Amino acid sequence: MKKQFILTFVLFVLLSISSYSQTRGFGLGIIVGEPTGLSAKYWLSSQNALDFGLGYSFVKKGRLHFHMDYLFHHQNVFQAEENFALYYGPGFRLKTVEGDDARLAFRFGVGIVWLPRNAPIDVFVEIAPILDIIPATTFGVNAGLGLRFFFN
Repeated sequence: MKKQFILTFVLFVLLSISSYSQTRGFGLGIIVGEPTGLSAKYWLSSQNALDFGLGYSFVKKGRLHFHMDYLFHHQNVFQAEENFALYYGPGFRLKTVEGDDARLAFRFGVGIVWLPRNAPIDVFVEIAPILDIIPATTFGVNAGLGLRFFFN
């Protein structure tokens, strides 16, 4: 089973290499930090995208973590030969915790993404202040480093 998964993943990566644009299409990868798990991005335009995270939360008896953000990207903010973009945007987070409780929160993600010119990937680092609203009002922070492969 593990071998089939790896072979399928490699096949998808190889098939997507012919398409180098990361400002369109759908990307899937990993995020490490809080949360740690899967990361996905779906481009709505060349500057706007939906960002999703599904993973395990390590904070305060956390278990499953899901978030979605609406992101605005600003290209050419940094003077560099590589393609870096600054992004930010509002979203929400749903997290389950021990005892079958759930927490709903607003979040605001801010990050930097590297969009290599010759590969269908992006590499990102982000931080997102969190304001829990259900069941109680508390403040927290999510942060992570991630990599996604794009399938156009």
